[in-house]
Amino acid sequence: MLIDPLSDVLALLKPQTYVAGGFDLAGEWSIQFAAHTGVKCYAVLSGRCWLKLDGLATPVHLKERDCVLLPNGQSFRLASNPSLAPTRFEEMHSIDWRGGIATLNGGGEVSVLGGHFAFAGAHADMLLGAMPPIAHLREEDDKTNLRWALERMRHELADGQPGGVLVAQHLAHMMLVQALRIYLSGGAGRHVGWIFALADPQLSAAIAAIHAEPGASWSLGQLARVSGMSRSSFARSFQATVGTSPIDYLTRWRMLLASARLAEGVLSVSAIARSLGYGSESAFSTAFTRVMGSSPRAYAKAGHASGKSHPWPLTAVLRPSA
Repeated sequence: MLIDPLSDVLALLKPQTYVAGGFDLAGEWSIQFAAHTGVKCYAVLSGRCWLKLDGLATPVHLKERDCVLLPNGQSFRLASNPSLAPTRFEEMHSIDWRGGIATLNGGGEVSVLGGHFAFAGAHADMLLGAMPPIAHLREEDDKTNLRWALERMRHELADGQPGGVLVAQHLAHMMLVQALRIYLSGGAGRHVGWIFALADPQLSAAIAAIHAEPGASWSLGQLARVSGMSRSSFARSFQATVGTSPIDYLTRWRMLLASARLAEGVLSVSAIARSLGYGSESAFSTAFTRVMGSSPRAYAKAGHASGKSHPWPLTAVLRPSA
């Protein structure tokens, strides 16, 4: 069976928020958007505008057919001129909303589609936290797909058709995969994080082996053999690319699976421990508490009490520890 580690992680993400709409703008304008969770994306259908991301000195000039994704949550502004003083989006009372499209100053000059999708739980923080703040789509196919997905999501959420929420969830996943592929291809620059190891055939072979058998008694030597590298070369390359050791990655992936299984409430703690290669519940609980900051039983109890899948924040489950 083909093992796809990225799909493994994405399968644990639970779409929680998905919003799609657009702007029809004219004249002079500058709109400030607050910090956000999850991913925001924009596609310019016509005209030109500027994107100024807080923390980045140089604004990005967006022209017709350009598309960008913002996965890190920083506040930002869209503007006709980057030198204009911005107005916070929630304070723009002159906007006319119709069918999910916000019209300003009569519209007709700049048309932008936008989407926002967030995912529940710490898995999303793990996946998105190590990414650069902006991805500018370059390939025409990527742009076309994003524009289609945004427009489809807007219609699904506005029309209220049966199954519309499920379609919106799948579209959110699709757009996230598209963004991740851009990072894997190197289109957003080189960074340290587990996802970048997937672009390396040797390191990705070891990660795929861990995902295929998370309960196996993996050693550094065994994983090095799977990768086709010497033990020392594999350890150095994995640490440099992922930001953590192979065994630490194995432990953290096991705890991520454990948190999902605890949230489901079907298996006992001891059964989860055995399925993930721990000979005793005590050893598993010690590892879980170290990574998650809570005992397995307390984690499961809090999740059931709150009705949420993942009650505690994960600090870098599959990325370097702070």
